[in-house]
Amino acid sequence: MKQIYLDHNATTPVDPEVIEAMLPYFKTGFGNASSVHSFGREAKVALETARERIAAFINCRPEELYFTSGGTESDNIAVLGTAHHLKNRRKHLVVGATEHHAVLQPAEHLARNEGFRLDLLPVDSEGFASPEKLAGLVSDDTALVSVMHGNNETGTIQDIRALTDVARDKNVLFHTDAVQSVGKVKVDVKDLGVDMLSLTGHKIYGPKGAGALFIRQGIKISPLFFGGSHEKKRRPGTENVPGVVGLATALEIAGERMEEDAARLGQLADFFIQAVLDKIPDCRLNSPRSNRIPPTVNISFNGVEGESIVLALDMEGVAVASGSACTSGAIEPSHVLTAMGVPAVTAQGAIRFSMGRSTTKDDLAHVLAVLPPIIERLRAMSPIYQQRK
Repeated sequence: MKQIYLDHNATTPVDPEVIEAMLPYFKTGFGNASSVHSFGREAKVALETARERIAAFINCRPEELYFTSGGTESDNIAVLGTAHHLKNRRKHLVVGATEHHAVLQPAEHLARNEGFRLDLLPVDSEGFASPEKLAGLVSDDTALVSVMHGNNETGTIQDIRALTDVARDKNVLFHTDAVQSVGKVKVDVKDLGVDMLSLTGHKIYGPKGAGALFIRQGIKISPLFFGGSHEKKRRPGTENVPGVVGLATALEIAGERMEEDAARLGQLADFFIQAVLDKIPDCRLNSPRSNRIPPTVNISFNGVEGESIVLALDMEGVAVASGSACTSGAIEPSHVLTAMGVPAVTAQGAIRFSMGRSTTKDDLAHVLAVLPPIIERLRAMSPIYQQRK
């Protein structure tokens, strides 16, 4: 059976060039970058060279980049570290209603256990946030605003610059989770005007367990971990040298391919969206038509549970998701779609199709052949859908 992978927003295969770049640091260059002998010095050079390469990619200074284990850790350091540093002066947080749980849950923890007030920045029916609504939420007591750049479920790309302008006027720090957008669309921290930005490698054909957090020079945060002087004590622990070398290589490859990949995958996504809406009645497109991460498509199939569709497609060799991989198995509707005003019964039938470099039009043609009968069969088994009809 042909296997078709349409879950690239969950993770991607590692590019062979990335593997080749990492291999020496598993073998002869295995030293600890904190050691002073020649093995350590070799690893340190590789680490700092990778830092320079990644910094150049997002247009920051190398000293403003801190290596982490990935997007979740970067988000937690940004949210919790900022809040803990400012807790005696500012006790208010604003985060996007459609954030990844790596931002939402630390913010909710601060509100529930540490006396912070939390406001969720609402979005419209396509997932876009309004600068005017942000202006109505921030105050002199706001410690941090965190709004995702590219949404992991719908692909919505926020106008972050318009939001950071509001935060700057109020002298409020701004963090963005750019895990899904870095390497797929242009991300420049100066253009965005952000104070902090999270990124990771495994969404862009790099290794799992390697990420980074940009912290603008002059911004102070409290560390979450203790035990060493690594990463200027902001993220102690022996650095993952092969991982960060792989992350740097993956970003450079993504930069070289970005324009070509975005155009091709955008065309495939547009073709797929229209074909699904034409072939299958009673569907809802949850992704915006424009200002979207090119290969991300989210569609709800009314009257059917998303998990049932995922399992049925898997039996046909097609891998998709019913939402974020981090919430797989959850029975409640997606908080992202709920925040967009999608009714619960519709949100529960949502499927995310996220394409990648290996995706072809033939792959999508196969999905378009097997998906309509799956939806028809599942709807025939649904008493709720039959009652609605």
